[in-house]
Amino acid sequence: MGTMSREARLNAAFVMVADTLTADYDVVDLLHTLVRECTEIVDAQAGGLMLADGNGQLQVVASTSERADLVEVMQLAAGAGPCVDCFTSGRAVSVPDIQASTEDWPDFRAAALEQGFLSVHATPMRLRGEIIGTMNLFRTSTGTLKRRDAAVAQALADVATIGILQERIAAQSQLVTEQLQRALDSRVLIEQAKGVLSHSGELSMEDAFVLLRAHARNNNLSLRVVAEGVANRTLDLIPKLANAAKPGAAR
Repeated sequence: MGTMSREARLNAAFVMVADTLTADYDVVDLLHTLVRECTEIVDAQAGGLMLADGNGQLQVVASTSERADLVEVMQLAAGAGPCVDCFTSGRAVSVPDIQASTEDWPDFRAAALEQGFLSVHATPMRLRGEIIGTMNLFRTSTGTLKRRDAAVAQALADVATIGILQERIAAQSQLVTEQLQRALDSRVLIEQAKGVLSHSGELSMEDAFVLLRAHARNNNLSLRVVAEGVANRTLDLIPKLANAAKPGAAR
């Protein structure tokens, strides 16, 4: 994919995201696909995605790295940060120089700088005035995201939001709440499974996720099902590493 033109890469990203919008699509896989593809297209170094739970509280659901995950969790714990502001206002929030934002979000600022991030762009996930979360792109250089890159991020976020809030589901608010809650519950299972694989297979958390996702896709299973199997020890993926190189290349 690295040899593709920007236009071809963008088209491929929309196809990949749209391809997950089936009747029984995996919400978590959709969101991981969204944030990974968007991060690569706009030349960001990491990305994270938050969804609101049934109580309207943001929760981290997908991220491209543990570094981004940590920063997201820190600002949620503090209840303040550009991504939180993005969700509250429903508008994109861009911070071109995190180090210079000395008066805003001190906890977020410290966490981001500690992980090597110098700028961030938060994009709302919204449809017809309803805001369900944010997608956040982190970069290790200062500067505002280019206008066309910001437009790409918003467009991909809009496609994913439409997928989550399809008309047949949006008409039944309880089903929407249950679907979002299921995505959040799946996140917990995935983190538990990553921990199991990391410990038993001496893998990094990123490599553990690659192994989980590869098994899910190769066997036409959802990430949730695979993660649940690994977490409760009914599925052992470590033997697969004996006949293959440890993951860690591209997501």
